[in-house]
Amino acid sequence: MALETCPPLKIVNGINFTTRAYWMRQANLALPSPCPFAAFGSVIVNHTTGGLGKLVCTGANNNAGTGNPTLHAGEMAAIDNCSAIFVDPQGPYRMTPAQALAAFANLTIYTNAESCPMCASAVRWAGFREYVFGTSIETLTEEGWGQIQITSRDVFRQSSGLPRRTRLLGPVLTNETDPFFSWQFNAGAPCPQGCSRGGSAGGCVPA
Repeated sequence: MALETCPPLKIVNGINFTTRAYWMRQANLALPSPCPFAAFGSVIVNHTTGGLGKLVCTGANNNAGTGNPTLHAGEMAAIDNCSAIFVDPQGPYRMTPAQALAAFANLTIYTNAESCPMCASAVRWAGFREYVFGTSIETLTEEGWGQIQITSRDVFRQSSGLPRRTRLLGPVLTNETDPFFSWQFNAGAPCPQGCSRGGSAGGCVPA
């Protein structure tokens, strides 16, 4: 079955909450600044190496920079970046395309906001070992973000026919991820750490 959800504080696959929190913070740090408007960041991690795990690649929203609407969140950018790193003949992995596709089965993707249906589907098609998200779609909607109202759990339930199982964990560390998404449509909301209100539009800018 594709859907396997776990309480965020539970030790899953031998990984405790302290480690989960560390990598969710790294997803926040994958952003190009402390307070970009679309603050969607992701990291892809190999936990099979033991210990804290090994960072494989990162990604952040870049649709405005590329003109590619599928890069509106960190997950798609991170998957693209990992694929490029895996098959780079001068890179550390030097995989064949087939090996690159298989590699995702050992990896965990952390994203600081719950994936939209497109990105959640990409996570399932990639066949990640685990998918961990921070701020929920419900919270994003409450904060004014336009969202397709299909949760990751809905997508996972409908993907049981895919060959790999992906564990879903979330929401995780929302006290730190939510502030990245609360200020854009609410002038009274505090800015993320390292930012303050300013600029012509009164938005949050790096302090």
